[in-house]
Amino acid sequence: MRLPRLALVPGEPAGIGPELVARLAQVPRFDCTLVAFADPDTLEAAARAIGLSIRLLPEDASAASTPGDLRVRPVRDVAAVRFGQADPRNARTVIAALEDAARECIDGAFDGLVTGPVHKATINAGGIPYTGTTELLARQAGTDVVMMLANTTVRVALATTHLPLREVADAITPATLERTLRILHGALHTQFGLADPRIAVLGLNPHAGEDGHLGSEELAVIAPVLDALRAEGMTLHGPLPADTAFLPAKLRETDAVLAMYHDQGLPVLKFSGFEQAVNLTLGLPYPRVAVDHGTALDLAGRGIADPASLFAAVDTCVRLARHRIAA
Repeated sequence: MRLPRLALVPGEPAGIGPELVARLAQVPRFDCTLVAFADPDTLEAAARAIGLSIRLLPEDASAASTPGDLRVRPVRDVAAVRFGQADPRNARTVIAALEDAARECIDGAFDGLVTGPVHKATINAGGIPYTGTTELLARQAGTDVVMMLANTTVRVALATTHLPLREVADAITPATLERTLRILHGALHTQFGLADPRIAVLGLNPHAGEDGHLGSEELAVIAPVLDALRAEGMTLHGPLPADTAFLPAKLRETDAVLAMYHDQGLPVLKFSGFEQAVNLTLGLPYPRVAVDHGTALDLAGRGIADPASLFAAVDTCVRLARHRIAA
């Protein structure tokens, strides 16, 4: 099998993304070919700031086996980068790097996409309406997507993402829940290689509604969808009370948990291993894995940012890309 070819976008140039990429380059990888879509000057400046050496190579270089070697597709920043001070003038560069790398994945030139943290407020301040990279990539690919975060303990997918709590119940409809479960089940099968994915589906209300005494969403919406999909052969457990669904014994019998809203599932995941957590976008025509942290402008250029999530994101994307190549 050929080596997976991954596109890597560092994200906000004034944040910790570039220096994390410089750290990643210090460990030669023989399981994939990595190409960073970034400004070479910014990558070199980030490496200098934290006392590392980096040698930038053309993206078609035949070898990058020396510590510090990194293949690069140049995407130039408009304004000079000062670490810790995000500049809205560079917003279009950030978006261009994401869109270019994703387009290359759609066209088949790359087998997966790894993304660093972006600064939403800075992108919007740069005149680009932006709600998130997940939404941007979904719109570009023309697909419905599901957000899933994962570490070595648990995978947690979300039925709704960044909504005020008041709006969550109305957003969970039979159609949206069915679509989410189909995307999740399909990705676990095709991208993770699970023949019969086991999915634990949480209820919306405390105690999963207590048979209607604490809310009707489980009886009216969630359970009928689960019954219909079980009849098609899916292995679905639930609706389950969220306060007991993450017990270790139950997680051993589960390949992924579907939470009804953001803060129902993600605090558990982050408590169980925040440093190794990654963010996946399921439903795209290619694997996309992101770090599970922000730009950390206050840490940028100081050499103290933890690269564990970026390393985990690359490792995860390599595994998913291998399944894709082998399919």
